[in-house]
Amino acid sequence: MEKKYPNLCKPIKIGNTYYRNRMFGAPMGGTDITADCTIGRASTAFYENRAKGGAATVTVSELVVHPETEGSHMFHLDLKTVGALSSFAYTADAIRRHGAIPSVELSHSGQYAGTYLTDKTIKGSLNQWGPSDWTRPDGLEVKALTEKLIQDIVKAYGETAGLAKRAGFEMIMVHGGHGWLINQFLSPYFNHRTDQYGGSLENRGRFAQEVLDNIRNAVGPGFPIEFRLSGSELFEGGYDLDEGIEIAKLLESRIDLLHVSAGTYQRGFGQTHPSMFLPHGSNVYLAAEIKRHVKVPVATVGGLNDPEMMEEIIASGKADIVEMARALLADPKLPKKVMANRADDIVHCLRCFTCMAERAMTATRRCAVNPVIGRELDGMEISPAAVSKKVLVVGGGPGGLQAALTAAQRGHQVILCEKAAQTGGILVSEQAILFKQEMYKLGTTLTKLAQDAGVEIRCNTEVDKEFAAQVNADAIIIAAGSEPIVPAIPGLDNEQVIIVNDYYLKKDQVAETVVILGGGQAGCEAAVHLAMEGKLVQLVEMREELAPDANIRHRPLLLEEIKKQGVVVKTSHRGREVTADGVLCEDQDGNQILVPGKTVIFALGQKPRREVVDTLLDAAPEIATIGDCVKASTITTAIYQGHHAALDL
Repeated sequence: MEKKYPNLCKPIKIGNTYYRNRMFGAPMGGTDITADCTIGRASTAFYENRAKGGAATVTVSELVVHPETEGSHMFHLDLKTVGALSSFAYTADAIRRHGAIPSVELSHSGQYAGTYLTDKTIKGSLNQWGPSDWTRPDGLEVKALTEKLIQDIVKAYGETAGLAKRAGFEMIMVHGGHGWLINQFLSPYFNHRTDQYGGSLENRGRFAQEVLDNIRNAVGPGFPIEFRLSGSELFEGGYDLDEGIEIAKLLESRIDLLHVSAGTYQRGFGQTHPSMFLPHGSNVYLAAEIKRHVKVPVATVGGLNDPEMMEEIIASGKADIVEMARALLADPKLPKKVMANRADDIVHCLRCFTCMAERAMTATRRCAVNPVIGRELDGMEISPAAVSKKVLVVGGGPGGLQAALTAAQRGHQVILCEKAAQTGGILVSEQAILFKQEMYKLGTTLTKLAQDAGVEIRCNTEVDKEFAAQVNADAIIIAAGSEPIVPAIPGLDNEQVIIVNDYYLKKDQVAETVVILGGGQAGCEAAVHLAMEGKLVQLVEMREELAPDANIRHRPLLLEEIKKQGVVVKTSHRGREVTADGVLCEDQDGNQILVPGKTVIFALGQKPRREVVDTLLDAAPEIATIGDCVKASTITTAIYQGHHAALDL
């Protein structure tokens, strides 16, 4: 078979190990870390899921090498802790049995110990160790590592690598980027030492060199060692790309693969993990430039999810390998689909940060578009139903589409009815916002997958009790979605007013000055988009803060983008009337203020379409209600509930 993406699909040899393609699974933290910091069964299943999907490697993250100076609750590996070695052995086996190479990331957070603790107050009780004494911006004191402690940590890297190899891992990744300890030594911003570990680049690189030498002694020649490097720290005072090149040249003789990332975790989260506001492939230039100066293979990473782009990266010589983390959560089968020329079936990552926000909030994983992620032990395989049923799905938004797809995969006869002219539900409105194209595409992809699975889709079809009686389904899944909240504000029916959901239909009617009424996530994202288009945007919110409904990873980046794009923000302002000149508001002191704008977009939230639910509650022997028609929520909730409603049939 002729491959559509021959370079992505081409095997590669690194060290003495062969890899089945150029699509590597970048490090992703586990879902259940035991009290003893071993790998729980759910995490093993989490990593195995990506191995099944065809990635060349799956990298377990993060294995802390020296818990005595790094108190974060992450994976540990030693012989003293009962179950530690075996948990790594079971995980390596689970990855390798599907043809992927099991890799493990060795890490030390240094002065950022405690970053992944759910209870952030514990950080204050930890010793924060780094290259130099200083006080973090949050007030925590950092102690400079003594040379004795440095040598202990160096030794621990080698010992941990040896144990990982013993457990069955066939590759080691050393985390030398993102502001973690090795990066702190490399960085002129963090490293102010005057001994052999500070000052010149050669001295600042000494710690990394000693770490790599100890690992090589432990694992032997030919065993692949990958080094993750921030190609540039991307902030004033840190090292730039030119120095990143010199660091790469300093280390390349000790490694087999150079993994070029970007930035530091604390000073550029949305760049290290490119947010939806950045172009795809925004960090590739770092790998491409460094590759020109080194002989070892180079990997690039960061928000990559499009096979066309990834193929071009390798074909043009910008990198030898592409690495993905979030993209393989959204669709673990992405590599298999690429290998089989089925790129149109890929469910793309939305770059919404649900996966990372969930880890911070609940110490688990969840993905907005993949209901299985983090819950693999709940039942990952979609088993055929014992009895095939006739299933009617009411509503073609993300929840309804997922329900229909899963039900059809189980062998049910599925009819999906959507009252609008196309499926996708609220996702249809995202097509006009450039940085939310993946959300729009999610609707079209799920529609294709559902149709391919045998779902009969009927658009322009509204379901009432009579229609349901004619279909005579054994089960109905109601996914009728939500509708905009329209409060009794005089003037909201004026000609210059646009509901945010309808912006894609009326974008050509938007004037150069815009007032957005409602500062939730939808209003904030609309404000960013319009400001990017050059509009003068004022954002009005009755509460004291913006976007409280956005997750804790996306929200700071959204607020930063609002500031960057010059959006004028007016919080604690309540809209009282829409006039021809803008929105008349009342501030917290009761003053009347006109916020001027020729177009008014209101984004005041959504409410469930309960009338559809109430009409159909007794229309079939089995009834399930999912998504926004239960409670206006998120794509994540709708897809998760839709999948499980279909499993319950």
